[in-house]
Amino acid sequence: MDCRAFTFRQLPHQSKLFLDYLDHFERVKAFYAHPPKMQALALASRKLNYPTERRAEVVRLLREQNAALGAGAETQANLERFERGAIAVVTGQQVGLFSGPAYAIYKALTAVQIAEELTIAGTPAVPVFWMATEDHDLEEVRHATWFDQGKLIRFELPVATAEPGRPVGGIPLGAQIEPLAREAAEVLSNQGSDLLAQFLTESYRSNETYGSAFGKLFTRLFAQHGLILMDPLDPGLHQIAAPLYQHALAERDALNEKLLQRGKELDRAGYDAQVKVTSRSTLLFYTGGGVRQVVTASADKFQAGEKSWTRDELVHLTHTEPEKFSPNALLRSVVQDYLLPTTAYVGGPAEISYFAQSEVVYRHLLGRMPVMLPRSGFTLVDAKAAKLLRKYNLTVEDVWAGSQDLRHKMEGASVPKALAKSFERDQKQIQKLLARLGKQIAKLDPTLGDTVERAQKRIAFHLEKLRRKAGKAQDRKSGLISSHEQYLESLLYPHKTLQSRELCLLPLLARWGAGGLSELQKLSTGRKIGHHFILQLP
Repeated sequence: MDCRAFTFRQLPHQSKLFLDYLDHFERVKAFYAHPPKMQALALASRKLNYPTERRAEVVRLLREQNAALGAGAETQANLERFERGAIAVVTGQQVGLFSGPAYAIYKALTAVQIAEELTIAGTPAVPVFWMATEDHDLEEVRHATWFDQGKLIRFELPVATAEPGRPVGGIPLGAQIEPLAREAAEVLSNQGSDLLAQFLTESYRSNETYGSAFGKLFTRLFAQHGLILMDPLDPGLHQIAAPLYQHALAERDALNEKLLQRGKELDRAGYDAQVKVTSRSTLLFYTGGGVRQVVTASADKFQAGEKSWTRDELVHLTHTEPEKFSPNALLRSVVQDYLLPTTAYVGGPAEISYFAQSEVVYRHLLGRMPVMLPRSGFTLVDAKAAKLLRKYNLTVEDVWAGSQDLRHKMEGASVPKALAKSFERDQKQIQKLLARLGKQIAKLDPTLGDTVERAQKRIAFHLEKLRRKAGKAQDRKSGLISSHEQYLESLLYPHKTLQSRELCLLPLLARWGAGGLSELQKLSTGRKIGHHFILQLP
């Protein structure tokens, strides 16, 4: 299989903070506890302080959750290893429709691979996937973009009037999901995988929620990989996390001051803070009447929507009704790593960037922080796209460069062969002629050298422009360039973003066959941390 590896620095739209974290850790070490290296995992493991009684209670709840999702023998075996003292390699994502963007699966595969490598090296580890069911951004999860037959298909569920503001994991899919799932399953069957089609229709049914359907699909996809799924909406997990909520409230003023200071430090270092923090910020949401609302602070009160409390009243409420509280973006990972013996967290570029702020919360509330490892990334190239790239003498990077440059290159490569040979022959002759003429003029007057060079560049520019116009004229006759451009951009740079951030993996996986996930997992090795792979599908 044709495979090329890229660093994240070679990809479009990457933040400065994330790139420095990967390539120049010394510039950002004040914002992170560990460098993004496999060797750092041993130090993080030694700093773990995870009570035996908490482990036992979390394992009990995870057994119940994963059994309800249909987990098989491999996951049950990992839960037993977890119970016996294994550490956790954790990742997570929102519970997107039909598995969401491809990078959700890539995160899980990276966690599975890192856990396997740690175990083989003598440190028992298990992969855990935190389903972001408490998130209330329904717009993020209610649609999915698929690539099929050269075009983008958008599957989308409507929004009911009672749904905005509710934690997405508990929102029912309703009857409208079943025709949508059947349509998506037909695409998978047509692409060659009745098994994936079956997984989809068995998982996405009218009686399921966004959280349970996502969990059941992931359970089926990763049955052989032993992935442990974790649903934070579980009231039992809130009960375990209640002391951390109380600590976050008791220390709210000190934490807020540290977060405001961290924002200034990031700004001075030339980086952007990912999460806005104000003088009224807290780290918690409160869910009342089914709606999740941010908790804000004033001089002597805390408030969420129309409700308000004194600090003592709110702390008491975390004792009696902890399930009504949930963490914001900066506390969420700390709650996760309070509940789990996390040595490594596998995240995307934006996540790893906002951990630069979360570090002060980790240090203040937990006293430890896991190693942040970037997920592996992939751009999958199907047979037709590979043929088109060869036809126009293009690379995937040319597609990433944008429509205008891509179109120019495609037009330039579309000149009829006989005319193209004439262009190449005549351009070489003109270059030789200009070079000879330039030498003669330089001898006559050396100050005219720059003028000659500018003339050469103008002539070369106009010749190339003429070549593109010839290609455009050829395209008007055949009408192919536009359709080929659409195919390449839809697959390789959909909506001007990386394939893994926009497209669902399932249709591409259906073409690849049963071994696709395992092949991706092998490439997600700790030896290639921080890489993005361009793969040609078999």
